Amino acid sequence: MPEDALKSRRLRELREFLMSRRARVTPAEAGLPEGGPRRRTPGLRREEVAVLAGVGVSWYQWLEQGRDISVSPQVLDSVARVLKLSNAERRHLYVLAGLNPPAPEVAPDKREMCDGLRRLIDTWMPYPAHIMDMYYNCVMYNDAAAIVLGMRPGTTQNCLVDFFTDPLYRSRAKSWERNARTVVAQFRAACSARPDDEGFQAVLAELQDAGEEFTALWEERDIEDAGQIRKELDHPLVGLLCVESTAMKVPARPDLTIVLHTPLDEANTAAKLEWLASPEGRRGAMYPVAG
Repeated sequence: MPEDALKSRRLRELREFLMSRRARVTPAEAGLPEGGPRRRTPGLRREEVAVLAGVGVSWYQWLEQGRDISVSPQVLDSVARVLKLSNAERRHLYVLAGLNPPAPEVAPDKREMCDGLRRLIDTWMPYPAHIMDMYYNCVMYNDAAAIVLGMRPGTTQNCLVDFFTDPLYRSRAKSWERNARTVVAQFRAACSARPDDEGFQAVLAELQDAGEEFTALWEERDIEDAGQIRKELDHPLVGLLCVESTAMKVPARPDLTIVLHTPLDEANTAAKLEWLASPEGRRGAMYPVAG
């Protein structure tokens, strides 16, 4: 589709979106006095949105009409506040207005998703799965992650720090050297998205204090998006395991990453993982299963 046609369609959607959101907000919800002239349509009037947002009436009318005008993030945020847009709707408004959307945020009503995410990784059994926050801190893990990857309370509970410092994991990770470069490049990509975030700086300082291996890879300045990593593990009970870890995001919880490990068609990995999760396998595990 030609660029002009795409722009026209985007501005048309902007007009329809703003009109639909304006119709949802009652004067009382916007803090306006009740009464006054009877309204022909539900919701706020255009001039009311303009006054409440601190913008010119004509400018807001042009915006809602889908005219090709200049907009700023500050003004769009004011309009989003008046129209009581959700985080997802606010990002959508930015896109329709032709601006880069702000970073995703966790909506207050989505903060209680952890029970559902716990069910997700427990259902992934007998395969390892864990969830980490944006700083790579482990939020939760399933039994298989404890048995296979050695995740346990005695570690730092930061997936990247433990990758470099946990002797149990390093003793099992046959692919450690190959994967180290990838995980550091992925961490640098995450850091670059939030250069002033003190949480990332704290993890970075801990990693740099942990030894020269991380520092040497960090100085190479490689950048890589999170995706899939092949892992080869030498488990003391079953020997070689070949799995593929996949990092996935849930849009409603952009602060979390779900990491699922899938057995590859090598070394009879699937059957070995099933045995390790069985009562017999659990009895032979080196560490107790995480609760």
